[in-house]
Amino acid sequence: MTHEMGATSLARDPTLGKRLRRRAHESFGMKLSYGFRVGAGYVWDRLTRRMPAKAGHLLIALADHFEPAFMPQKSLARAFYDEQEGRIESWCRAYPRAAYDGRDSEGRPFVHTYFYPAEQYDRGLVARLAEHCKAGWGEIEVHLHHGVQTPDNAENTRRQLVSFRDTLAEEHGCLSYLDGFGMPRYAFVHGNFALANSAGGRGCGVDSEMQILADTGCYADMTLPTAVPHPAQTAKINSLYECKLPLWSRAPQRRGRDLESGRAPRAFPLIIQGPLMIVLSPRSSRLLSIENGAVTGRNPLSVQRLEVCKRAAIHVKGRPDWRFIKLHCHGMDPRQQEALLGAPFTRFLSDLIENARQRGDTLHFVTAREMVNIMFAACDGRDGNPGQYRDYRLKRVQATSFDPRYVDDATVRARG
Repeated sequence: MTHEMGATSLARDPTLGKRLRRRAHESFGMKLSYGFRVGAGYVWDRLTRRMPAKAGHLLIALADHFEPAFMPQKSLARAFYDEQEGRIESWCRAYPRAAYDGRDSEGRPFVHTYFYPAEQYDRGLVARLAEHCKAGWGEIEVHLHHGVQTPDNAENTRRQLVSFRDTLAEEHGCLSYLDGFGMPRYAFVHGNFALANSAGGRGCGVDSEMQILADTGCYADMTLPTAVPHPAQTAKINSLYECKLPLWSRAPQRRGRDLESGRAPRAFPLIIQGPLMIVLSPRSSRLLSIENGAVTGRNPLSVQRLEVCKRAAIHVKGRPDWRFIKLHCHGMDPRQQEALLGAPFTRFLSDLIENARQRGDTLHFVTAREMVNIMFAACDGRDGNPGQYRDYRLKRVQATSFDPRYVDDATVRARG
């Protein structure tokens, strides 16, 4: 039956076989290119990186590519509005229940940074999410999918970013200001990983995207690492750095100067990478696997995974005892709900906090903005408790201080 169906399809479309062979060839080429690039970068990273002599402060942020309209297996389709509304409402009620008891060394809960897609903006949906964030459960930043079907252009990209930036700041009280002044500032995630047209023209189309981000107030990009494999992945890994100039060139993030204590960064946006580690897995079907900080249904968070991320030793040079771990997820993907709201997540938080002292970790749960503020402090030579620098330079439009007494109705019912 399968053979007959295949033959029929080929008869109807004589180019199908050729297209399938081309896709297989492209996929193999992409994997090969990714392997060489990441493999070489990994070897260099492990040879040159100085590991901290002892444990210290662990700063953990979760970049949530938060897309209420996401439809599994249908990348160009969008969920109906009622479904999007239901997803956000369910999330805003369920997350406080799941995360309420998990606190860091300063009594702060584990939070998400919600990178909301500019092209999917809806006033009511963002207003509900902003309410959730102002209660202390995270912050909203900027996400953008563009150039998917046809390449985008610089003018349209700039327009979308400025419009969404101003709407978040003025309409919803989100985002921040550098030292409390000027234009709203934001962190960014590219929706297709193809930052600054780094995926061969697919999923972007704008070579000068990094310059546009700088001009419109982006202080940090948190796109990397990419999915596995992906042509936009850089050979430079496990790093915090400034892009190589000029910013208007294609993919300037492929190279750059590492952040360093005693030297304030000058080129923005900063590139804030999550961990990318090659893991030996002798007991699995694959001898080697890639740890890229993605939290999924098949690969939920665990203390064991976090230990691998710690070995990436991502830090500002000269401040190795402040280690930064940027994880990422897709909170609105129905397939990931159990990993992000269910037993695997609550078990991870419990294990992480209960045994932190034995591991020598001082935990700090931070948003993207707080993480970058602490990096600024490290570059300025600050020391002590990094948690005191959460609001160091990037100031919230509306400051939010988590009040452990606050619990919404759903949480009250859940806790009796």
